Amino acid sequence: MDNFHSISSEPLDIVTIYNIFNENKKLRLSDELTKKIKDCKTYLNNKLANSKDPMYGINTGFGSLYNVKISNEDLTKLQENLVMSHACGTGDRVPESVVKVMLLLKIRSLSFGHSGIQLKTVERLIDFFNNDIFPFVFKQGSLGASGDLAPLAHLALPLLGKGRVVHNETVYEASEILEKFGWEPIKLEAKEGLALLNGTQFMSAYGVYLLLMSHKTSYLADIVASISLDAFDGRLDPFHDLVHAIRPHPGQRKVARRFNELLKGSELIARSKEHVQDPYSFRCIPQVHGATKDTLDFVEKVILTEINSVTDNPNIFFEEDLILSGGNFHGQPLALALDYLKIAMAEIGNISERRIFQLVSGLRGLPPFLVDNPGLNSGFMIPQYTAASIVSANKQLATPASVDSIVSSNGQEDHVSMGANAATQAFDVIRNVERVIAIELMNASQAIEFRRPHKTSPLLESFIEEYRKLVPFIKEDEVLHDAIEASIQFLKAIDIEIEELFLNNYGLDCY
Repeated sequence: MDNFHSISSEPLDIVTIYNIFNENKKLRLSDELTKKIKDCKTYLNNKLANSKDPMYGINTGFGSLYNVKISNEDLTKLQENLVMSHACGTGDRVPESVVKVMLLLKIRSLSFGHSGIQLKTVERLIDFFNNDIFPFVFKQGSLGASGDLAPLAHLALPLLGKGRVVHNETVYEASEILEKFGWEPIKLEAKEGLALLNGTQFMSAYGVYLLLMSHKTSYLADIVASISLDAFDGRLDPFHDLVHAIRPHPGQRKVARRFNELLKGSELIARSKEHVQDPYSFRCIPQVHGATKDTLDFVEKVILTEINSVTDNPNIFFEEDLILSGGNFHGQPLALALDYLKIAMAEIGNISERRIFQLVSGLRGLPPFLVDNPGLNSGFMIPQYTAASIVSANKQLATPASVDSIVSSNGQEDHVSMGANAATQAFDVIRNVERVIAIELMNASQAIEFRRPHKTSPLLESFIEEYRKLVPFIKEDEVLHDAIEASIQFLKAIDIEIEELFLNNYGLDCY
């Protein structure tokens, strides 16, 4: 079986990227893009041989040193110095799963034939991807403006035999891994260091990874909230399609329809209700969860444009005989989108915590803190504190990074996006939301038991039955940290098999 994905002029999308990783596919360049890379490199070599004009980053210094002319004899040294001097990242290492996306997206961006890079440089990046060789990349250091300079410098260092990598869970010096595979260090030529370092692949790799996380988390939030609604003896009226037909935001309508499917056949939801209305955290789930889904649509459009773009500088147009210095490396589109994603996902956690609070408040026939003999037992009092603490942290993380800018490079780079900070903050936000939803699941499934013998829908009963294999009903006080962690792991373990159960068997469309 041919388990390769061909990098071609066909645009990448999120599903394709997911399949590349899920099926552990290897990469190869199409003949079309191989020719473009070669043609662009030939054009650049001829330009250098026949012109004495300064060309930014090709035969000049970088940043505020753009006026310093570099001799042709020093062009390799110039590019290697650039990579080494810019490898200034610090902080925690970027997860290897994100680094692998960075490799894919860097290969993709360089393959368009506007970067003047050697074919063998792109092929070595493909070698790293195909053999699961992951350079050490660090979370801190990028301003998200001249591209993700520091992270991409660390991504490029091993090409030169410098820095460190992980391969098969073992740390190697880059020189060792090159020797292990019988590869010579790449000798960078004109423009190559700049092509490797300029670009938005740190931000956009996080963006791809975060979208996959967010779609799953948003989907699970709907399932868990539907259990909460039934456990709270909530009403289904606010989910009637007529309500949403007169305010037809796509995400809102989708959530409302999903809840009707999730709760189909529930004895609890069909019971007559004493109360006329539910609190907003239940009644306005379509509006809140739906707005986040619409945000994910917007963010996905931005990220898809970005990952199918050339984001280094200067840009070489060999057919037009032009080398143009522009600003495609500036991360503002991503910074704004990632900030929007942070806010939207933080709200999923925010409203989830409010449902947790309602469930433990001793309302609608549920015991205070969802435990027998409250007083002797504190029950689920403190998990709500934990959720509140996490939600508060998310509010701080969701403060927009993109509204900040700090001048760099002696004023030449006088506006920066801070999109890299938005990306790493979004990662923390979504991980936090996963934890809050897990606490809501723990509370909602506990509350459902106090409604017995009445049952929720067959679909949700099946979901709870699987969950109970890890987290049993809690009769009296115990160490709830263990139950929270098991709940988190339960939700993380839900993958395509569970998705197929919900989508195919019950006709639900995954957002």
